[in-house]
Amino acid sequence: MEKIKFGLIGCGRIGLRHAVEIKKVGVLQAICDINKERLSLAKKECELSTAYDNIDELLDKEKDIDVISICTPNGLHAEHSIKSLKKGFHVLCEKPMAIKVEDCGKMINEAEHANKRLFIVKQNRFNPPIVALKQVIAENRLGRIFSVQLNCFWNRNNNYYQSSDWKGTKKLDGGTLFTQFSHFIDLLYWLIGDIRNVYPIIKNYAHENIIEFEDAGVVTLEFYNGVIGTINYNVNSYQKNFEGSITIFAEKGTVKVGGPYLNKLDYQCIDNYVIEDLPEGKGANEYGGQYQGSMSNHDEVYKNVVDVLNNKGVIATNGYEGLKTVEIIDKIYAKSRYLIDSSRILGL
Repeated sequence: MEKIKFGLIGCGRIGLRHAVEIKKVGVLQAICDINKERLSLAKKECELSTAYDNIDELLDKEKDIDVISICTPNGLHAEHSIKSLKKGFHVLCEKPMAIKVEDCGKMINEAEHANKRLFIVKQNRFNPPIVALKQVIAENRLGRIFSVQLNCFWNRNNNYYQSSDWKGTKKLDGGTLFTQFSHFIDLLYWLIGDIRNVYPIIKNYAHENIIEFEDAGVVTLEFYNGVIGTINYNVNSYQKNFEGSITIFAEKGTVKVGGPYLNKLDYQCIDNYVIEDLPEGKGANEYGGQYQGSMSNHDEVYKNVVDVLNNKGVIATNGYEGLKTVEIIDKIYAKSRYLIDSSRILGL
């Protein structure tokens, strides 16, 4: 069977992470980045001769590519995905799928119109303790779920934002929940269900005049199935990432998946059942020793792409699920804006 050919759009840190995994399962045919210096460095690191500084040129010339991997800034995901789908390529889009719900819908519609696959990167779904927790819930071992707590406590210092030409901006970044924690919001949806109501308080404490949105927030949640929950998040953990965790309280058990990246089973007490023999996780993505990101399960993401295209497997995270994550985040930010505007009107 002929190996799948990939084109990579965006050669920043996460793009290079994709390049490594592409080479394990297929062929990296061409890369693209508008920053010529970054493109030159990526071309050398990827040991590749074919590189473009314009996405349209790549899409027009590289007709035998099968999949375009989108690793550009958040605010460009929709534009670049739709262009690629229109040209007849399958698309793998990094998180978040987009920063507007409307754009997610356009991406899904274009994939259907072009009869092409749209994959969304949510690699934390492959964390061994998360896989085990998903199975426990699916088997109804916890019984009725009462409440859930999501904690996201990371460090993103001023240099992280100031050294980037897009991070921290509303137009291309979108917000802390989009860039840092959309993986974790996805897990709330995947494990518990869709969210009916949100009650947020968000603030910018340590990054004033550095970023255009919040660096901390607390959100109370009400799910459609009656579960209640909270999200407590910030990027102000002193010097390094501290915790990424989900704790579920249910009729027949309590489970906490924690560690810095939802990579450890911190606690379990389940009626007549024990989660055991979990495989070792792969560790976090390292970005030049400057900071760490979420779990490095991109190999599983690419294995899924190959399985779907070659063996008619099931997409690990489809466009609709990617849309739901964006919809939940948008709901949080919209309610926050409404509450702030209401307070101003009332003089509170």
